[in-house]
Amino acid sequence: MPHAIVSVTNDLTTDQRVHRTCMTLVKAGYDVLLIGRRLRNSKTLTPRSYRTHRLRLLFDKGPLFYAEYNITLFFFLLIHKYDLIVSNDLDTLPANYLANMVKHPFRKKQQAKSPGSHLHDCHEYFRGVPELVGRRTVTAIWKWTEDRIFPKLRSVVAVNRSVANLYTREYGTTIEVIRNVPFRKSLTGARDKKTLNVHPDQKIILYQGAVNVDRGLEEAILAMKYLKSDAILVIAGVGDISQSLENLTTENGLSEKVRFTGQIPFHDLHSLTLMADLGLSIEKDVGLNYHFCLPNKFLDYIQANVPVLVSPFPEMRAIVDQYQIGEFIENHDPVKLAAHMDSMLENPDKMAIYKQNLLKAAEDLCWEQEEARLLDVVDGMGGEINN
Repeated sequence: MPHAIVSVTNDLTTDQRVHRTCMTLVKAGYDVLLIGRRLRNSKTLTPRSYRTHRLRLLFDKGPLFYAEYNITLFFFLLIHKYDLIVSNDLDTLPANYLANMVKHPFRKKQQAKSPGSHLHDCHEYFRGVPELVGRRTVTAIWKWTEDRIFPKLRSVVAVNRSVANLYTREYGTTIEVIRNVPFRKSLTGARDKKTLNVHPDQKIILYQGAVNVDRGLEEAILAMKYLKSDAILVIAGVGDISQSLENLTTENGLSEKVRFTGQIPFHDLHSLTLMADLGLSIEKDVGLNYHFCLPNKFLDYIQANVPVLVSPFPEMRAIVDQYQIGEFIENHDPVKLAAHMDSMLENPDKMAIYKQNLLKAAEDLCWEQEEARLLDVVDGMGGEINN
């Protein structure tokens, strides 16, 4: 049985994209090992159909973390057998590329599933993430790293065409698009609203995912001041600004209008998403990564039959326009956000049309339709030659 090692820098609890990749590789006959990192507050992982390993590191963030992670992963890959390695995003790329070069410096044409295959998966346009906007030195270091590795990669996939085009224009690399779509999901099994201390008659406005900067969460919270509908804002996830958002909620007397669930493992998330009446994905246009994003949460809302209110960015706009499943914000002003949410929540006829259209979107935008492309990429990697 061929061996595959897949690596990411998160703690594996909520990463659905990499889970789907691992499941597809298992289906293709690989013995899969997924590598992440263990945080101080990491939850115990539920059993999966592939093996997992979380690295214990001294540093949690910043340059020292990325250096320690890649050095540790480099030596891990050197001493473990694999036929295929999959790096996810730029922050795992150096270790994967260098380890593969050291172990297989003269790899020749061989059949698929042969030792030394390296697949790189671009989950985002890494240098365009908001955390790097305005940080010229840090961005320059990542660009220096990427410039030396990316043009030499033979097998690259990206989450959407916009991200693929950015990298192709920059490096001339041929990139296959493997969209970040979820597994097809049932519309039964919604969690009881009482678990969130929400009255059965109250509506739920949901944001799920990383709680980080420039995702419109501050404005969404403040919009609850002006909302006329009997609705609760639920923020499902954790991140860098979790505490500041909780403070903002308390300071504005909105504790009865906003709920924070904390981190929810991806296998438990769908039952919560099914409770929602409106799903938010209102990132700000602060960098190329957000501008061309196609977020997990947006696609999860579709699988849960939840109408969406989103930023008018190209990838999300194309899907909303094609299927007519929701609306776009005009800006992030809390008063206008509240008015827009009210206009949707208080129009049952319009929401019923969106929900009917969501059924078709869910049929098309699912991993069962997408994974064949990934398998084609993996099967075609036998002819790659490392530089």
